[in-house]
Amino acid sequence: MLKPSNALLSADKLTCIREERILFDELSFDICAGDIVQIEGQNGAGKTSLLRILAGLSAPYSGQVLLNQAPQPKNIRACREEFHQQLTYIGHNPGIKGEMSAQENLEFYLSLHGLDSQKTESTLDKVNLTAFEDSLASHLSAGQHRRIALARLWQSKTPIWILDEPFTAIDKQGVKNLESLFVEHAQRGGCVILTSHQDLTISAANFRKIQLAYRFY
Repeated sequence: MLKPSNALLSADKLTCIREERILFDELSFDICAGDIVQIEGQNGAGKTSLLRILAGLSAPYSGQVLLNQAPQPKNIRACREEFHQQLTYIGHNPGIKGEMSAQENLEFYLSLHGLDSQKTESTLDKVNLTAFEDSLASHLSAGQHRRIALARLWQSKTPIWILDEPFTAIDKQGVKNLESLFVEHAQRGGCVILTSHQDLTISAANFRKIQLAYRFY
């Protein structure tokens, strides 16, 4: 299968079956450097399932996800380490430790990935958590947990971002900040694949949508 020269990730004839129901089948597309791709569809159409397959967290019923790197594309399940080094994934579970503060959670993540952990206060400010940096995560809301996780993006060096409902519990200014960050990331040669129930205001040339149709049986 011929890939665009700037493709980062490719879905190759993906089929997903959950509880004996086909969510999508023979789904193919390329995600290229500079792309911002929104996965759309009704609840139950398979949006989260598709993101988990693209992130290598779930296996498709058939088909494959390819990481496009020299000398040829590789199935992500055959090059997990290389793929994870290029991926930032934020799903429904933000992976926040309740016994650590907001700042400690972010510092731990950044240190674990070899990123600059000295800018956590200014980074938390990007997601409107300035007054909560010393609060234990167990005392914070689910929405604030999500903001801690999203703060990682401002320090991320990975080209591939896969984000499940990143705008949940985010105010209007926070949504604008995230949209601007996505555009900046794409302009640097990265890509963003996300789900969202919100109408986005992204005007980037490489912003597009992939529609998943709910199937009635």
